[in-house]
Amino acid sequence: MDLQTLQQECLACRRCGLCESRTHVVFGQGVPDAEVLFVGEGPGTNEDAQGLPFVGRSGQLLDHYLEAVDLSRDKNVYIANVVKCRPPQNRDPLPEEASACLPWLRQQFQLLRPKIVVCLGRIAAQQMIGPHFAISRDHGKFFDKRGTLFMATYHPAALLRSPVNKPAVFGDFVALREKIAQVCEHTY
Repeated sequence: MDLQTLQQECLACRRCGLCESRTHVVFGQGVPDAEVLFVGEGPGTNEDAQGLPFVGRSGQLLDHYLEAVDLSRDKNVYIANVVKCRPPQNRDPLPEEASACLPWLRQQFQLLRPKIVVCLGRIAAQQMIGPHFAISRDHGKFFDKRGTLFMATYHPAALLRSPVNKPAVFGDFVALREKIAQVCEHTY
């Protein structure tokens, strides 16, 4: 199976109630040979309308950080979410919604085989790194899980609400750039 086939299957998903109110399934965006997989919690209003992840104000901020460390959706990253359909009123995904959708993300991960996974925000970090992950305490730290490095940073939407954390997130992205250089150096 390839990403395109998986996406076609995902577009017809009815595993949870989020399918009832969605405009579009937001499968993901980026390159199939991505070095880094970014994972958010779920689509917002703009993402649901366009069918693409991180396209609103928080997506613009994410793109700014990516560009600052020579990363791009068109060149070396893939962006996805824990849930593929927008939770009503942009609420956090319910545990049963995340559980129903996680197989899609796992299959994306298996097909992409990224060297590093960056969780954007607490919800994604707790799903992918561990349930006790605290974004304020653990952001920017790398965790090795079966040979893949995982790191989390603040969600771009949280930065729009609390710009005081922007310097810390920039530091996380600089650390990510350095880690990519180390990982790539050892694989070639």
